[in-house]
Amino acid sequence: MEEAIIEIKGLQKSFGGFQAVKDVNFTVKKGDVFGFLGPNGAGKSTTMRCMLSLIMPNAGQIRLFGKDLINERNAILSRVGSIVEKPDFYKYLSALKNLELFARISGADVQRKTILKTLDFVGLAGRENDKVSGFSHGMRQRLGIAQTLMHQPELIVLDEPTTGLDPQGIIEVRDLILRLKNEQGKTVILSSHQLSEIELVANRMVIIHKGETLIEGSVSELMNTQQTLLHLEFLDAKSTEAAAFIAKLWPGQDIQITSPKTLQLQIEKSRIAILNQNLVGAGFEIVAIEPKRKLEDFFIQITKS
Repeated sequence: MEEAIIEIKGLQKSFGGFQAVKDVNFTVKKGDVFGFLGPNGAGKSTTMRCMLSLIMPNAGQIRLFGKDLINERNAILSRVGSIVEKPDFYKYLSALKNLELFARISGADVQRKTILKTLDFVGLAGRENDKVSGFSHGMRQRLGIAQTLMHQPELIVLDEPTTGLDPQGIIEVRDLILRLKNEQGKTVILSSHQLSEIELVANRMVIIHKGETLIEGSVSELMNTQQTLLHLEFLDAKSTEAAAFIAKLWPGQDIQITSPKTLQLQIEKSRIAILNQNLVGAGFEIVAIEPKRKLEDFFIQITKS
């Protein structure tokens, strides 16, 4: 059985009369890149702050590495690295000086060569002596991840790590998260409302809405249980004929003709290959067949209430 790194059960947190977290439950296993998903205001950041003991929950249980957070806080947090919101640095100091200072504050005995190696890992080799004031937002995010690694944590907690980044910056942070898992063996939990990014990096996920857990599980399994919006494009103006053919093949199928050469339909993933085979066998020349199903659609479906 895979080791549970994070176990959260029945978590609740209120601020005055506002209940930000009502009933959040999920488990993160060793080696996961775990997506913590929900719209703005769902309770993601509040849950993460409770998980890092930055704020105290009103009810529920938080266990990290099999230990109770309240009773063994120091032992637990020594094994955790985190970025909550955006990383902050002394802008007039260099990247190297910032990390050296953070290492001393955290009590970690980190050699300079280790810091330089970490800067190289996050893609900042050659910029170690540059002042942080000249860094782009994406570079600061990567420096923030380097900061979380100073004390060699086993668990990395990232709150909205790609917010405000340009497309290239998003790709760089995404690749870095995967390298943390694959090259360093870290367990990573990251919150986001950018669902397509989570789909690309996470192997497991939980979705919360209005302070409550809606669904948890393997990203691939959750996606495979859902129907796919399939887009078909034909070489000639055959969409009407193809729609009639599909309707005869599967009566009651929801089919939309989007142009003389294109149509789309909701279909189970397991049927896509069969559909393609039947259409080609019937003489239809297919230019493109593209599944449109994304995690965004899945999210909208389960949160529409």
